Amino acid sequence: MEFGLTHTFDAPAEKCWAMFSDPKSHVAKFTEMGHIGVEIVEKKKTKKQLHIVITREVAIDGIPGFAKKFIKPQNTLVSTDTWNDYGDGTYGGEFALDTKGVPVNITGTTNLVPDGDQSIYTVNLNVTVNVPLIGGKLAEFSKKIALENLAKEFAIGDSWLASH
Repeated sequence: MEFGLTHTFDAPAEKCWAMFSDPKSHVAKFTEMGHIGVEIVEKKKTKKQLHIVITREVAIDGIPGFAKKFIKPQNTLVSTDTWNDYGDGTYGGEFALDTKGVPVNITGTTNLVPDGDQSIYTVNLNVTVNVPLIGGKLAEFSKKIALENLAKEFAIGDSWLASH
């Protein structure tokens, strides 16, 4: 299942890039989202790229009955992100989310382009589920969670940009 979401940051792309390429912003974001035990387990940073792997515990509310066999109320999530400065005023990258023990795979891409004093940020996601019969329902539930989390990430990003 593929879907995307776009957000306009009220900041120039360079300032957004500074946020996305700062490991501290990722830790602050996940901590503010209520994730527990946020830890950077791998970080490679250059002037043009950040590759970061973060592990954390994430609580999931409202798990439907059909999904309770596959998703626990508290799950270990490992995110692997690569953020790039493309050198032409645009930025973006790729990410993968691995929820340990859950048969859901989420990958995606990010793209940030300048728009005057603002920036247009697009996130495209691909959710795959390896469970027969209820895979589609599990993918829809995962999509709902992903969209809720992206909305939180956008709001936290707005706050970060306003305060830095």
